Amino acid sequence: MQNFTKSVWQAVLILLVTVSIGMSEVLAQTTTISGKVTEERTKETLVGVNIVVKGRVVGTISDLDGNFNLRVNQAPPLTLVFSMIGFSSKEIEITESNVSNLQVTLAESTILGQEVVVSASRVEESVLQSPVTVERMDIISIREAPQASFYDGLKNMKGVEMSTQSLTFQSFNTRGFNANGNVRTVQMIDGMDNQAPGLNFSVGNIAGISELDLESVELLPGAASALYGPNAINGILLMNSKNPFQYQGFSAQMKSGIMDQNTRTNPTTGFYDFAARYATQLSDKVAVKFNVNYLRADDWQANDFRDQSLLNGFGIGNGTRENNPGFNGVNIYGDETNVNMFSVAQSLVGAGVLPEAALGLVPQTFVSRTGYRESDLADYGTKSLKLNAALHWRVTDKVEAIFQGNYGSGTTVYTGADRYSITGFNIGQYKAELRADNWFIRAYTTQERSGDSYAIGIAGQGINEAWKPSPQWFGEYVGAFVQARGQGAPEDQAHGLARAFADQGRFMPGTSQFNQALADVRSRPIPGNQQGVGALFVDKTNLYHLEGSYAFKDIKFADFVVGANYRVFQLNSEGTLFATDDQGNEFNIREFGGYAQGSKTIAEKLKLTASVRYDKNENFDGQWSPRVSAVYTAGQHNFRASYQTGFRLPTTQDQYIDLLTPQARLIGGLPLFRDRYNFANNPAYSLATVTQFGTAIQTLAANPQFQQQVFQQVFSQFPEGTAPNDPAVLAAVAQAVPVVAAQQNQNLRTPYQFTRFQPEIVRSYEIGYKSLIANNKLLIDGYYYYNRFENFIGGDIIIQDRFPDSGIASDLGLNLLSANSRNIFSLPVNRQEVIKSFGWALGADYQLPKNYTIGGNVSFNKLANLDELAEVGFIPSFNTPEYRTNLTFANRNINNKNIGFAIAWRWQDEFVWQSSFVAPGVNAQQLSVMPAFSTLDAQVSYKVKSIKSIVKLGGQNLFNSSGFRQAWGNPTVGTMYFVSLTFDEFLN
Repeated sequence: MQNFTKSVWQAVLILLVTVSIGMSEVLAQTTTISGKVTEERTKETLVGVNIVVKGRVVGTISDLDGNFNLRVNQAPPLTLVFSMIGFSSKEIEITESNVSNLQVTLAESTILGQEVVVSASRVEESVLQSPVTVERMDIISIREAPQASFYDGLKNMKGVEMSTQSLTFQSFNTRGFNANGNVRTVQMIDGMDNQAPGLNFSVGNIAGISELDLESVELLPGAASALYGPNAINGILLMNSKNPFQYQGFSAQMKSGIMDQNTRTNPTTGFYDFAARYATQLSDKVAVKFNVNYLRADDWQANDFRDQSLLNGFGIGNGTRENNPGFNGVNIYGDETNVNMFSVAQSLVGAGVLPEAALGLVPQTFVSRTGYRESDLADYGTKSLKLNAALHWRVTDKVEAIFQGNYGSGTTVYTGADRYSITGFNIGQYKAELRADNWFIRAYTTQERSGDSYAIGIAGQGINEAWKPSPQWFGEYVGAFVQARGQGAPEDQAHGLARAFADQGRFMPGTSQFNQALADVRSRPIPGNQQGVGALFVDKTNLYHLEGSYAFKDIKFADFVVGANYRVFQLNSEGTLFATDDQGNEFNIREFGGYAQGSKTIAEKLKLTASVRYDKNENFDGQWSPRVSAVYTAGQHNFRASYQTGFRLPTTQDQYIDLLTPQARLIGGLPLFRDRYNFANNPAYSLATVTQFGTAIQTLAANPQFQQQVFQQVFSQFPEGTAPNDPAVLAAVAQAVPVVAAQQNQNLRTPYQFTRFQPEIVRSYEIGYKSLIANNKLLIDGYYYYNRFENFIGGDIIIQDRFPDSGIASDLGLNLLSANSRNIFSLPVNRQEVIKSFGWALGADYQLPKNYTIGGNVSFNKLANLDELAEVGFIPSFNTPEYRTNLTFANRNINNKNIGFAIAWRWQDEFVWQSSFVAPGVNAQQLSVMPAFSTLDAQVSYKVKSIKSIVKLGGQNLFNSSGFRQAWGNPTVGTMYFVSLTFDEFLN
């Protein structure tokens, strides 16, 4: 791998030198162009205006007095392009007569829909004529969003949903199948995939791009695999940073405020966010930039303490620790460990600890250990540090080289199969790139380090085990219960006495014993060692990526773009997350792909585009991803239609994870795991099968007629004269009832059938309309889509006998019904059903008089065949409200007084959240409902020109300190009030 990396960087350097020599232009004439740029209405000078030679990378910016001076290795005529965010671009033809003292004016742009995007087709085109839906944020909309960060501002876009796992960790999604750390969407920063290669979540809002350095955000909802490759199946988010040639000078931002949520340990706390950027042009050829961004806060807390066990007949929210011995709180950890009291009693009787008569006092009731709240276990001291440096070298007037490094580290909380405290996490991305206006080649690496991150649920379990091992605790519980019942205590009182006895001396949060136990379990890698349970997970996975693209300029009849990429994942978790081979080494995963696209405009009305991509991962068959689209333009009206396929390769964890959690052992879907866990000789059974089997046994065992039959069989084997109520008789009957019930239900035990693991595919159909009407004041954008998912990757839970040779309990499958005699596995599988979803969205923005704007959007998403899937017991985890809407009202400069404001109201419908974090029974019965909620965000800003600064005062989720949750088990998000001061040396 080191040789591969070295070869890539050597190839890039050789190519750079080759381009530098081979493409050097003959310096026959150097043309110097000078002038000044002003604002058309006020005549004030404009600083930082981007000035480039059309078709080349050479350019400059206007200085603090609006002046510019540009040297070009080309004789006139040539064309200069003047552009600046918030102003209409202007092209000026340069001849011998106007190379000096050029006076240029730019008009403030108030016309909607004038953006140019590159994400939809990898070439520049008007957003109005894009062949697919594109959402965009520019510098101004980022700066004036009524949220504390640009990432929070993404939710203002139509069809976008967010899942907040912590203050600095949010996952975006579009068009259904939302998830924490969403793996069906791709997030890129300056062309680099921002996904953590081992942990599989995008980290753009933890350790990504600083808001001060962010130039634009483009979002493509829906499938985008045809041009961007694997995993862009639900959407892709492209974030582009500022070029130091075009955005120079020093800028800084200080942001602070208050976070308020009334159920937190400390309801009201402060947060602090500082960012600085410096960029300068060292010469006509070289420019550099540096960025730093640091945030610190006390995080939102996950405080859903409802019972999600469904054990002992309780439903969601009905069970409590007092009335349900099997209580399992959503954000309480350690209480996932549970057993059936009767099975413990049987073991104690067999060991001679309890008399046989005790079995007659112990019910078939599940008991769980006493757990700890998340706030006792998690590191809520959120921190985020982002560092960036880049060198841009204009090798020639047509070619620019970029050397860039992004580094981020942070502490946050993430929701997966467990809640994870991502402590000291860091990730670095380092890139070398050559680019021109029609081609690029880039090589980059992503280096991920998990730091001191640990699984919170396992930590709670580990503290319990460090204090008192579970066999001892459950034995003490059952023994105390039997004693209390024998003394005449009612069952509920006996449970209370038993727990109080078993919990004597328990480590309490805040004590030295608790803190030491937590520190110990956090320091031991999963799954632990002879010293105890381990919650630490280690991930040092690296990604190496090489890609290039070329757009043909000399083909007249159509436009063509081709590209290719090669990447390698180098897994390294030191045995904590991923499986190893026979030599103890973790695996490498290699992928490659390529694409071609052609487009043709007919009669300046109809633009046809077709593209195809091929991708191959060494563990799966190759995938073809075609896309065809058409855009018909009639005046201001643009009608579009497209068909495309997208696919999702199983993630590195989907392929190779091997991790024991409190709920289950997570394993990959590759065939090697079937051999590793001996499923051929010790078969597994689906959770549905085991549940059906257990229910049938329990139902039959509760039948009085059946109980009488078993009693007669057992009693007939005792000596004549034995009393029917003899304790030995009652104990023997109690043992025989489940055995006989199991014998009569063996037909329900059907072994699990494994299928081939393959990439997930979507076939997406979309029609859309976009127009700019009413004298360019009303922008309308709408679409309808229909998706068909094949080989959909979902999760399955299977159960295996832990002691396959343990006698009758094993032979009859009774071991499958007890937590201490079964293995539970969770694995990704392909569904055989075709999963269908559809939806639509409609947005409108209107330019009112005096710079006021009003806008709104509504989106609808639905799983088309939910009932059909429910019949076969599949949980699709659509995780998306049917309706979601946004309303905005803003003015960025009221009466030209440098005062602006923005207000955004958002509402979403209730929906069911399903994931591996939700207890299996809750998942299966779709009881994990996330309530509907609405939020109101607002900001007011004032531009202080004398100090080149903007003061912004705002709030998120105003008037709702009780907060809301966006996913099961996630934190409650409350109200945030903030104030920021942004200084920009080149602020106009």
